[in-house]
Amino acid sequence: MSDTKTLLIVAHAPSPNTRKLVDAALRGAGHDDIENVRAIWKPPLEAGPDDVMACDAILLGTTENLGYMSGALKDFFDRTYYAVLEHKQGLPCALYIRAGHDGTGTRRAIESIVTGLRWNWVQPPLVCRGDWRDAFVDQVEELGLYLAAGLDNGIF
Repeated sequence: MSDTKTLLIVAHAPSPNTRKLVDAALRGAGHDDIENVRAIWKPPLEAGPDDVMACDAILLGTTENLGYMSGALKDFFDRTYYAVLEHKQGLPCALYIRAGHDGTGTRRAIESIVTGLRWNWVQPPLVCRGDWRDAFVDQVEELGLYLAAGLDNGIF
């Protein structure tokens, strides 16, 4: 069991639709073909440095709020950044944004923080733009599967 890796999902889910995205990420990461990855979700206000230190990869999820990441995800970064900076460089990471507009400001802000942390993007950020579409669920599920499969197979 010590070979089991942990995928930490830190995602803000203030609505039923954004909760569907979290559930999709968990479903993807928990696919039957994934054998040695444990996916856990923590809302940003509950996640902290200890969670990041204990994970092998991280999937970030946020809403676009006033052209920026959610305050909850920003709070997570504020509390976690310096505590993990020297210890988790190279951490595989991915991001999805639920954006009512274009997600550009949100993406730019998170990319800047992740660059400072020296985490490793394993896929370009997924931006679910505009009005809600059920296809967003499938896209986030694929992202969770991709991240978990990469961990499971030692790709990252």
